Amino acid sequence: MMLPSIRPATPADIPAIAAIYGDAVRNGTASWELDAPDEAEMLRRLEAILAGGYPYLVAQRDDLLLGYAYASAYRPRPAYRSTVENSIYIAPDAQGAGIGSALLAALIEACTAEGFRQIIAVIGDGTGASVGSRRLHERAGFRLIGVAEKVGFKHGRWLDQMLMQKDLGEGSATPP
Repeated sequence: MMLPSIRPATPADIPAIAAIYGDAVRNGTASWELDAPDEAEMLRRLEAILAGGYPYLVAQRDDLLLGYAYASAYRPRPAYRSTVENSIYIAPDAQGAGIGSALLAALIEACTAEGFRQIIAVIGDGTGASVGSRRLHERAGFRLIGVAEKVGFKHGRWLDQMLMQKDLGEGSATPP
């Protein structure tokens, strides 16, 4: 199967993005939201990420949006300005086909080009149902930096949160 094209997200992608994310909220543990946001909220989030100067990408094959990935502020205080947090969501029927790897590689490239120095993956339930996300990030060169145990409760069980990190560009070798 050929890999999809990766391109910047646009407002026209919101219905597909909202559907993919809604499934993740309702059925998975990658997101710890309990109620799926509507399209208007997903559009607001897209606009805020783009206005902040962060990349937001989609993977598309033919006319079908298969997944999306974006970077956003890791934390709001100015000292964190060179560090981003990444998020990746893949349509259920497209998982396991290399789309997450393609999106993550493109996102890392875009973040590096923008001058960011660190990227953090905050993986919900990285030791359980979201082990695929952990493996995806490991293959991309992320390293485990910590696990907060039993800090979320969803689908009737306590969830761990895993943090993984990767240097971008010169990383911490020089000031930003």
